[in-house]
Amino acid sequence: MKGRVSFDNDTCKGCGLCVSACPMKILALDLSKVNKIGYNPAYCIDQEKCIACTNCALMCPDSVITVERLDI
Repeated sequence: MKGRVSFDNDTCKGCGLCVSACPMKILALDLSKVNKIGYNPAYCIDQEKCIACTNCALMCPDSVITVERLDI
């Protein structure tokens, strides 16, 4: 199963829980960016490796992550 993960960068608090929950190790905090509330938001390093497991979205305390399952 392939997937696509996206983040609401404006409300991400950069806690890193999604980064540690990802079994594919494709999430990271964007240290080159600060969002409007003063945090480094999470982002996906490699969308091609996303398996749509939803671990990241389940771990997010602020519900800023959307995971889509792609039937490819």
